[in-house]
Amino acid sequence: MSSNAPRHTALDALHRSLGATMTDFAGWDMPLRYGSERDEHLAVRTKAGLFDLSHMGEITVTGPGAAALLNYALVGNIASVGVGRARYTMICRADGGILDDLIVYRLQEQTYLVVANASNAQVVLDALTERAGGFDAVVRDDRDAYALIAVQGPESPGILKSLTDADLDGLKYYAGLPGTVAGVPALIARTGYTGEDGFELFVDPADAEKLWQALTEAGAPAGLVPCGLSCRDTLRLEAGMPLYGHELSTSLTPFDAGLGRVVKFEKEGDFVGREALTEAAALAEKNPPRVLVGLIAEGRRVPRAGYTVVVGGEVIGEVTSGAPSPTLGRPIAMAYVDAAHAAPGTAGVGVDIRGSHEPYEVVALPFYRRQK
Repeated sequence: MSSNAPRHTALDALHRSLGATMTDFAGWDMPLRYGSERDEHLAVRTKAGLFDLSHMGEITVTGPGAAALLNYALVGNIASVGVGRARYTMICRADGGILDDLIVYRLQEQTYLVVANASNAQVVLDALTERAGGFDAVVRDDRDAYALIAVQGPESPGILKSLTDADLDGLKYYAGLPGTVAGVPALIARTGYTGEDGFELFVDPADAEKLWQALTEAGAPAGLVPCGLSCRDTLRLEAGMPLYGHELSTSLTPFDAGLGRVVKFEKEGDFVGREALTEAAALAEKNPPRVLVGLIAEGRRVPRAGYTVVVGGEVIGEVTSGAPSPTLGRPIAMAYVDAAHAAPGTAGVGVDIRGSHEPYEVVALPFYRRQK
């Protein structure tokens, strides 16, 4: 098999049987949409959606020195995460540039599950392996050990409760617990990427199809539909959540991205990037070069990543993500703009869309916040 051939998840045949439009994403053949991406998006906002996220990269870190290794390798304080809890964090280069944003679950006292983006899984695995020297810990590539299915939306707790006796009510946001769902052993997590309540189920790939079918049947009365990558992108954009390769990259530090809160300088010991990030933090406080903001179109034209943001003919920034917002009914974008033009309501801001300066309103992120 050619190394350029796309990888397939355990649910590949099922997606095709459902008539999914497939696309290459980070070397994986993934469903882009099954029908209307707008309908899929609105189903997640009002009912529930079912996602195959098996392309995400799982890396297990175990051993007496696992916490110390992760504290050194990542910018967060991972040693302070309780068993059964999870933390959003980042792995940076020595110069402070972001290699990836991650979720780390503490499964047991000496066992952590690091979940990386599909496009960066190998980079993260290599960096953790390299940084593990001198620590009493083992870094293991578990990408083939898991399929990952997410059910997201306001109806998701009810749907999942019908298939498990796990304590979902006691499962907080950014936590995970082992349980059985539809007879399938799973790590049940609550760390969504849509702005809605929901759950992620890490299971053996051999059990993925059985679990997907059980969720589909249990969710049918509640309006659950299968959802592709396209609506996942518009959902996370409305929720103001960054996407690696768009809002995050090696040329940016967490402070550039407005996510400096994930960097924990107060933790004990050195960590990769500490010195550079200390400087970045000071700069961000005094004189931030650019700020990540939301933009809402006054017209109908959709901004795309790379389009320039302008004021009075001068370039003041660049769009990182843009799409029509099904919830707002207008095009929206995230963009890095000069700090002088970053305040919500800043007048005269436009996006250069093929030579035409379309008017946009600057707003604070996120665009959408669910009612608790």
